Amino acid sequence: MTHELTRREMLARSVAALSIPLLPAKAPAVREVPDRSGTAPTSPVSIQRCETYEPKLVREKLDAALDQIGGLTKLVENKTVTVKLNMTGPIREMLGHPAHETYHVHPNVVAAFCAACHDAGARRIVLVEAWYDNTPVEELLSKGGWDVAGIKSAGGQKVMFENTRNRGSWPDYARVKVPWGGYLFPAFDLNQWYVKTDVFVSLAKIKNHATAGVTMSLKNLFGITPTALYGNDAPNEKCTTARVDLIHLAKRKVPEGVPAEVDHGLPADPFLRVPACVADCCGARPIDLAVIEGVKTIKGGEGFWNKGCEYIEPKLLMVGRNGVTADAVCTAVMGYDPQAPDKQSPFPGTNHLRLCAQAGLGTIDLKQIEVLGLSIEQAKFPFGPLPVAAVRRGETAGLAYGGPACCPSLYGRFAV
Repeated sequence: MTHELTRREMLARSVAALSIPLLPAKAPAVREVPDRSGTAPTSPVSIQRCETYEPKLVREKLDAALDQIGGLTKLVENKTVTVKLNMTGPIREMLGHPAHETYHVHPNVVAAFCAACHDAGARRIVLVEAWYDNTPVEELLSKGGWDVAGIKSAGGQKVMFENTRNRGSWPDYARVKVPWGGYLFPAFDLNQWYVKTDVFVSLAKIKNHATAGVTMSLKNLFGITPTALYGNDAPNEKCTTARVDLIHLAKRKVPEGVPAEVDHGLPADPFLRVPACVADCCGARPIDLAVIEGVKTIKGGEGFWNKGCEYIEPKLLMVGRNGVTADAVCTAVMGYDPQAPDKQSPFPGTNHLRLCAQAGLGTIDLKQIEVLGLSIEQAKFPFGPLPVAAVRRGETAGLAYGGPACCPSLYGRFAV
């Protein structure tokens, strides 16, 4: 039997083929919380030009950026520093380049940061991520081209690794609450390294994101949720699938005993749910330092599972003590407005930066943020509109992680 295309389907296919930006449309609101954006804190952000990943150059530029925002010593001296790496998805080549030059943070940036922490007197440095793999972390990274021994040496042998997709080395999870009660979740159960630490760092890659629009230090925290509890086959301490069914699509509920969603009628729409979850994660586990690298990266999506991505070289390194202000500046460097309304480029759904600002985590008003080093205009590297093809496939990422195909049609929510 043949299927006759409707006018909407034909229009959707035309839009996808042209990869034109999405048109804004009114979206259901997430849970209302008191608007604290007017009193949200601000913090300086440093932007440095970093031409290559040559280790000495990366360290030089990172040190310059850190010095401009007050240095590391007061922040990390004699303290445990937990660093959330941005390594979403399996380690594989993309667009003819290794993962760390496209959609993962680069190991030379990680090594430079570990060295800086060691020199500043850090007691211990813990590198964490919820890797979709049961392979021991050091073996996994070594197979992916990382010099694990070199990173440990750079950190003065104070570096350790943990896969936070489950409870890991801890006897149980730690429960952390969202201060405003949550846009989506009132609290999370997390690996204890996110709590048993003095300093929490988000070390991220500057990229587009098919569901959130942009991903830097804030969106990186979506990955602090353990897949053992929030993954497609949770509860399962050996879970290696993504969180699509539970968080993105509301097709499943959290396991018994894990804090359930706030019941306020939010539609099962990933473009509303993911940004809300990101803001909740940032509120539950605030960022003490954001390090955002974009020497080499991609635009058009966040990984190899998105169609329409392109390899680019912005040659940038940015740091800030407040993740919201850092991401606001980074969004502007990408050529976007961090205060853009929901469903307006680059945000295909809710603007998660606005949710964080509204909750009082940090300002996204560029007039209130001191930018050091390069100016936004000097650093600007326009990423352009997010391809519709990337958005259309943004929620099928589960295929790459062993999960089911999701969201066969996302166009019904757009005014096409």
